[in-house]
Amino acid sequence: MQRRLILLRHGQTSYNATKRMQGQFDSELSDHGRAQAETVARHFVSHDMGITKIVASDLQRATETAQIIGRELGLEVTQDARLRETHLGQWQQCSHAEVDGAYPGARVRWRHDPEFCPPGGESRVQVAARTSSMVFDLMDSYADWDGHTVLLVAHGGAIGALTARLLELPVPNYPLFNGLKNTAWSQLLARPRYTLGDQDSPDTGNAAIPENLLALEQQAGQGDAPRDDQWYLEAWNAQVMP
Repeated sequence: MQRRLILLRHGQTSYNATKRMQGQFDSELSDHGRAQAETVARHFVSHDMGITKIVASDLQRATETAQIIGRELGLEVTQDARLRETHLGQWQQCSHAEVDGAYPGARVRWRHDPEFCPPGGESRVQVAARTSSMVFDLMDSYADWDGHTVLLVAHGGAIGALTARLLELPVPNYPLFNGLKNTAWSQLLARPRYTLGDQDSPDTGNAAIPENLLALEQQAGQGDAPRDDQWYLEAWNAQVMP
């Protein structure tokens, strides 16, 4: 059994173009963002990515990107609020310069500390917990996933946190992924987890989940996550240009 997952960031918005922080502010795609979505949609069709299901964040920039792709693929789009971007609290709708002026050094810490929350917002660890719960629910409910691809259309910060969680990185390593570009994607593949003691398994290898990771997941509210599958990273920041 194997299940492929594509995590696509939405197309460009005017906020992206002017380096303003959106978070969960419900901004619209720009004309360039729509063109980006149309380009990636044609790419998915021409390369036969095997996409059979599309789920989007309910924020309109992600939903519209998903709908453009869905029309090209002949698929309906469902929404899930758990795929929303990080809530940035008091930073939402502010420019990078405005945040840096009001909170010196805080944005740098936010980039590097997965447990840091912007004032009134949420941490990367919290985002990883809610987005991964959506994926785990889908793994349980979508029986036709095996041998096919699910496309989730979401946001750069949410996708980075989710990718790190699915790969079971230690929480301090969550910020290792660089920024995801508009309509770029992360691609992962889930296979049955290899464990020592499996029939015909070699004497080397270590698929056990480290105890320190289990403890960190419990702190983040992720301790009950299913563990029958192992996720592998196939691509990060993959992109086609309009």
